[in-house]
This record gives sequence, structure tokens and C-alpha cells, in this order.
Amino acid sequence: MTIEIETIYQDRDETKADIIKHVVDQLGEKTKQDQCDQPLWVLGYGSLIFKPPPHAKYRIKGYIHGFIRRFWQSSSDHRGTPESPGRVVTLVTLEDVVKNSRFHSDALEYELSSKSIHEASEKDLKIWGCIYYIPAEFAREVGDYLDVREQDGYSIHTVNFNMVLSEDQSGDVELLDAIAHLDKNAIGHPMINSMVYIGTVSNESFVGPEDLQETASIIASSVGPSGPNIEYLLELEASLDDFKQQDRYIKELSQRVRAILDSEPRV
Repeated sequence: MTIEIETIYQDRDETKADIIKHVVDQLGEKTKQDQCDQPLWVLGYGSLIFKPPPHAKYRIKGYIHGFIRRFWQSSSDHRGTPESPGRVVTLVTLEDVVKNSRFHSDALEYELSSKSIHEASEKDLKIWGCIYYIPAEFAREVGDYLDVREQDGYSIHTVNFNMVLSEDQSGDVELLDAIAHLDKNAIGHPMINSMVYIGTVSNESFVGPEDLQETASIIASSVGPSGPNIEYLLELEASLDDFKQQDRYIKELSQRVRAILDSEPRV
């Protein structure tokens, strides 16, 4: 379940520091007046998986429930241009999927093939990603960095993240001490409310359901200041493969983009 933080304070006087303070409060950390330098936990489900924020001390894989991941966010500042926007991922809540009939066929195709939309629960939707631990002394700097990086339609939310520690992390005394206070889910995975950037269905860069072949064509041809759009897609696919977790939508989209590139005349 997602908690939106006052619509990213767009129409209010709060600063970026206030936003981070609010997120830290959500995570149960103590804050002081006029100070926001507390540790941050930041969720990556797209480019943050393969292009980490600076100063990340820990990167822990895991999953969230209640969302679908789609290349339904246009990108005019990173993987495309204003004249030719690329596509990047965002998360869509189960609530939005249920409310919007135009999302139904896509969710039934990739996540809910055995259930009807209105029978689905948050547990039926599972997204793999990773979470980063940012030490207190870098929280303000990383928050400012992410605010710029995720500026094209993304806003700050919190989401419940389930950690799956690696063998090495399970023996890291310092990490274990940092998460010792966390509750665990039914199968023993530590859980934490993490900061996450999401391009909601109401943001102006959200393109919504798009024919998969059209998305593939856009990704195959788009290039922006951060590089080719296809690099973003294939890096995400490879990262999920490294996690030994496949996303059917990502896999099929990657296959279609590769087919487009293979069909192009070679110079």
C-alpha cells in the first residue's frame, strides 16, 4: 500500500529537506527541528536497480506487493528528448488497475491470468527490485540528487519493502544491527517502509496502456542525455535475471525490441 506525501508538496512552502524529514518520520526515525540528516532507505525498481544513487552503503534485493511495473512513463530528459520522448518504467497500484478498465487486459495478460480483476489482492502482484541504505551524512545530498534525477513526473511515496538478504549480507553484523528492529513477514523476510519515486497515473508524463509493439518501437529508436532507451530496458532485464526473478512483461518487451533491431539492415 502506498502513502503519497502531500502530492510532493507542489503547492506548499515546504523544502526538499521537509520532504525527507517526513519520509524519515514514516520510517520511524527520530528527527530534530531544522535537521533531516537521518539514514534513508530508497527503493529501486527501474534504473535505480542498475544505476545506484551515490553513497549507497547497502543494496538489498527484495520485493513489494500491490503494483504492476510498466514502461508507461514518457522520458524527455533521460532516455528521449522533448521532440521524441522515450519510455521508462513506473509503478501502477492495484487500486488504479481495478478502477481503470483500460488497464484490465494488460494486467490479466501478465499478472492475473488465473483471476478476475476484482478478485485480485495485493499479494497477487509482486515486483522485484532492490533497496539502498543511505548513511545519515549523505541523506540530504542523495535526496537532492534523486529529486533532480526523477523530476519528469515522479513524486515521492512510501511502500512496504520485503528484504531478501544474500548469504554475505546475512553475516554482516553492521547490517543486521541496522535492521534488527524491523518486523518480519510470514516467511521471515525483514520489512521496511521505503522511500520510492513513482510516476502516478495522474502525472502529465504518464502515457498509460500502450500497444507493446509500439512501446518496443519507441524504445528501439529513442536516445536521450542518459543514453539509448534500449540500454535502460536491457539493463533492467539483466538485473532481474541476476536476481533470478523474471518479469514476463519486461521479458516480452525485450524480445520485441531485439526482434526490431535484428530486422534492421546492417551497415
